Amino acid sequence: MNLTSAIEIAKQTRLHAKYTTTSNYYVGACLVTKAGKMYSGCNIENCGIQSICAERTAFVKALSEGENDFSYIVVVGGKKDATVLENCLPCGYCRQFMVQYVDKDFKIYACFGKDDTIEEYTISDLLPHAFTL
Repeated sequence: MNLTSAIEIAKQTRLHAKYTTTSNYYVGACLVTKAGKMYSGCNIENCGIQSICAERTAFVKALSEGENDFSYIVVVGGKKDATVLENCLPCGYCRQFMVQYVDKDFKIYACFGKDDTIEEYTISDLLPHAFTL
């Protein structure tokens, strides 16, 4: 699958975000394996501290189905009814979670703005001093 398809899946999945009464922020992610298989995820919040971000939702779905060879992830976010998405990058917890399952050149794409600007990062760019064993 190509990046354009992954962006559209992330945008559609973002609208499935649940219980965002605290943040009113809807995030969608599309994780793509090196074989081209796609796993989507949205943020799922709750009243406690156990909320889960879109990126981890996508990773957990893929990992639980035996996937372990990842190419990139697309992340999009903004208020529920936003017509223009904001620059949305994985939080620190998601970055540390992802680094456990990807190589240092794993790509993270953020898509935002009126013209769907695409920014590309590696996990090493976003987490240069990751805790690993």
